[in-house]
Amino acid sequence: MLILMPKLVSFEGSAGRSVRVTERNVTALKSAYWLVMIGGLLEPVLYLFSIGVGVGALIGDIELPGGRLVSYTEFVAPAMLAASAMSGALAETTFNFFGKMKFMRLYDGMLATPIQPFEIAIGELIWAMARGSIYSVAFLAVMVAMDLTTPLRALVAFPATVLVGFAFGALGMTVATLIRSWQDFDLIGAGQFALFLFSGTFVPATAYPAALRWLVEASPLYRSVDLVRGISLGSLGWIQVVDVLFLLAMLMVGLSVSGQRMGRLLCR
Repeated sequence: MLILMPKLVSFEGSAGRSVRVTERNVTALKSAYWLVMIGGLLEPVLYLFSIGVGVGALIGDIELPGGRLVSYTEFVAPAMLAASAMSGALAETTFNFFGKMKFMRLYDGMLATPIQPFEIAIGELIWAMARGSIYSVAFLAVMVAMDLTTPLRALVAFPATVLVGFAFGALGMTVATLIRSWQDFDLIGAGQFALFLFSGTFVPATAYPAALRWLVEASPLYRSVDLVRGISLGSLGWIQVVDVLFLLAMLMVGLSVSGQRMGRLLCR
């Protein structure tokens, strides 16, 4: 017991310091920030109504792998939810994270305290998920109101979107430690938009040529869409277990790499 106690105290101290990083972000909130968040929420809702409802009226029903037919709006809505969780997490952990680290030098001051680089990464990831969770709750409410899913399935889908946000948040922080200038964000935006278009978002993966299908199904957003869509439509299977394991691995690798990179960049 005496041997294990210092480790327990150390863990609690580390968790507390990570929470302090999150609290700092909450304290620094400005009124204009909420306008940015509203814009981030409106984007997937507008896609849902314009493509899911508008184009969906022309397309009709979509056949799922098991042969079940669903409306195009039901098919697109979970993808918009997963994409919203991705966008919210990446917005915080790329652009804002890069600005704090490279230009505001905010983390240099934090490292003058007992806070460690990995704890900063955890705290920023929690903050990113707070933003992503707001997006998810609001969008799930829209889906339930439009009868695109049931309230019970929406409750189950929420933790799945949290996992999606954590995974992409860890990936975003890793990318933010690798880029060197604001111009590199053009590449990030292009990559994010490519994921949005070609991850089974608007058409099933089976619609792609066989040579490209494997690439689509290996993308992180496709695995996120597949997980959320399976929950939303009540078509869960073993493949959703693969989705969860994929996102958990993405989270752990992203946190490990970003924590190490931050240590090298800030403690040299």
